[in-house]
Amino acid sequence: MNSLDQLKKLTTVVADTGDFERMRQFLPQDATTNPSLILKAAQLPSYQNLINQVKTDNAGKPVDQVIDALLVAFGGEILKIVPGRVSTEVDARLSFDTEGTLKKAREIIALYANQGISKDRVLIKIASTWEGIAAAKILQSEGINCNMTLLFSLIQAATCADANAKLISPFVGRITDWHKKQIGSNWDDAINGGINDPGVVSVKGIYNYYKFFNIQTEVMGASFRNIGQIINLAGCDLLTISPELLAELQTTDIQISEALSTEKARGLKISKLSTNEKDFRYQLNADAMATEKLAEGIRLFCADIEKLEAILV
Repeated sequence: MNSLDQLKKLTTVVADTGDFERMRQFLPQDATTNPSLILKAAQLPSYQNLINQVKTDNAGKPVDQVIDALLVAFGGEILKIVPGRVSTEVDARLSFDTEGTLKKAREIIALYANQGISKDRVLIKIASTWEGIAAAKILQSEGINCNMTLLFSLIQAATCADANAKLISPFVGRITDWHKKQIGSNWDDAINGGINDPGVVSVKGIYNYYKFFNIQTEVMGASFRNIGQIINLAGCDLLTISPELLAELQTTDIQISEALSTEKARGLKISKLSTNEKDFRYQLNADAMATEKLAEGIRLFCADIEKLEAILV
């Protein structure tokens, strides 16, 4: 049995791509997208007909509405392939705007509804800022499920849980990238990789916190750099994986065992975090990695939204 099939027995596998043609070979349960992935897919020749159709159908509309229409068009096609859910991201330029995020999320859900797609098949992706989490709390109360992205720390995860977010996406690879840069030439994969990989350690801590306190929010590890990170998080609720790493897992037969479990987490001793605004901001600020990667992630997604706009104008 190949490693991908083994992983599917322990964890829900999600495709991390906007290229729905590549999803067909891996049979994932769900799919996640973001502005960078949609931009990458939008530049492929095979998607030009879809883009042209969106432009034609939305001629004369403001460019932000055309962007939403494109995101939902991709999402609709993805949902013809995956049996579960698709994640569609709110404009990252609204990351510090609670009201703007609420408005945009409701508009995206309405666009899906116009396609005959129920909201239970859609996750609205929102950056895990204080303002984004505040919006998610309201959206969840309205029955709109949220996927909290750009998440790099336990305080972000704990606050998302207290907001009843449906799902969080802690970023494994970007955490590791930061630590690799800090350590520089002293980085040693034998010492700093595997179960000691900083991204793996972070997600494991979040998973254990959730299971210890019986939190229902789903944990979906994201942003992987290699299959070793994936293997060391087997057992996590979900893992969203790029087509390149899915292909690698599919063509290898490394034995995969359960690295994370509710039973193991319940045997730990974990303290509850305070998640009011003051403590959230202080603890996030105290974490240089999380602060820097959150800011960088928002900047990068904003830049890719602007590139998408240029394609659609």
